[in-house]
Amino acid sequence: METTGSKLTNLPDTDLVTLAIEQNQAAYIVLYTRYNAGVKSHISRYVAQKEDIEDICLESFQKAFSQIGSYNPEYKFSTWLYRIATNEVLNHLRKQKFKALVSLDSASGILERKIDEDAYFNGDEMQRELHKAIQRLPEKQRIVFSLRYFDEMKYEEISEITDTTVGALKASYHHAYNKIKDDLQKIF
Repeated sequence: METTGSKLTNLPDTDLVTLAIEQNQAAYIVLYTRYNAGVKSHISRYVAQKEDIEDICLESFQKAFSQIGSYNPEYKFSTWLYRIATNEVLNHLRKQKFKALVSLDSASGILERKIDEDAYFNGDEMQRELHKAIQRLPEKQRIVFSLRYFDEMKYEEISEITDTTVGALKASYHHAYNKIKDDLQKIF
């Protein structure tokens, strides 16, 4: 079997994997070149950011090549590689969702402290009642209202953080706004 030069590009995947297991660097390059565009295309179905697609693609190949000895030749190499890429996408999405949740918790905590401080230091009854009205909102409405009203975030930004459609966010914000307005009108 030819193990160097352009002859490698004509070999089937199973032969290239065998060479890669034997640490033939050219075999790795041929496999990478053969599947790079397809793996990126596969990842782009789930992830929009170009930089993230590139990172996930590289991580997928690194994982595949580091575990190439576990590849089962009874299955197509591409299926195995795409499964690894899918798992990497899922890991990426989990990390993003976790970051969004941490950011939501942080934003919510900042909001509560800001309202408490304002109400306490200003002795403003309206601020205290606003705080109470916000606390009575369901959690999702409270978060959306806080990010939009106090942090002045755009709906698109909130959508990315909460993984919610812009339309649903607008409806949630307006429900929250009207509920708070009704609560405050009853008092004042």
